[in-house]
Amino acid sequence: MGLVLHQHRSEVIDLARQALAWCEQCDIVGSLPPTDAELVGRPDLAVAEAEFGPGLDLCLSLGGDGTMLRTTHLVVRHGVPILGVNAGHLGYLTSVDPSDLGGALDAWKAGSLEIEERMLLEIEVSSSSADVSKALALNEVVVERAEVGHSVSVAAAIGGKHFTRYLADGLIVATPTGSTAYSLSAGGPIVEPNFDALVMTPVAAHMVFNRSMILAPSTEVELTIDGYRAGAVSVDGRRLATVEPGDSVVCGAAKERARFVVRGDRDFHTVLKDKFGLEDR
Repeated sequence: MGLVLHQHRSEVIDLARQALAWCEQCDIVGSLPPTDAELVGRPDLAVAEAEFGPGLDLCLSLGGDGTMLRTTHLVVRHGVPILGVNAGHLGYLTSVDPSDLGGALDAWKAGSLEIEERMLLEIEVSSSSADVSKALALNEVVVERAEVGHSVSVAAAIGGKHFTRYLADGLIVATPTGSTAYSLSAGGPIVEPNFDALVMTPVAAHMVFNRSMILAPSTEVELTIDGYRAGAVSVDGRRLATVEPGDSVVCGAAKERARFVVRGDRDFHTVLKDKFGLEDR
């Protein structure tokens, strides 16, 4: 079992130690990325990030949605199920409260938890400045302005055909999982996480057409920097590349899928009501 920790919350250290104690009692091998192992005081369990995912039966994410994103990027290419424990603020992606950690681990060991698969985006950046040209996204890819105070011009092609040119602070292409993240704050729709689709949402568009679009999962979207100002590409909140005029970003549904371990009684609409403080009327 792998463990990935929020890097700035002291309470997750106790949770990690509880989980490692459970592993020892159950004769299960635990491992952590090097920085996480140092936080817990167990450098003997450190495994390099490039070698962390292979061989894991489960990866425990201790933190909030940001930690879940980091965990996903570490293990998703190896098909590892992820169990999220909410020690953050929002917790859309996490399924277990800290007080339920022991019970959830027992339930996983007994095989009584379910696996929920989530769509991912596959992104390819065509830019000489990109350190990484390909990536997977659980939430979204964003092509945005590179300089504060200036908008960016982005030509969008949908399914191989030019659609329109956006003059905006940025353009988001999100998964249904990411529909409750940056896309939502930019005015995008909420999409159920088990529904495959691409959600394209402009950010502060300086044009009449400023609406989100929900596209079929088979659709390929190409975003090309237009005009004379550079842009930036971010994937799940992490800067991937600077893109110059003429550079492009192509994204679509990935063949890989994220695998989240969930309780059978967890309901997306109930989580949504809780996060927004909605009342029964």
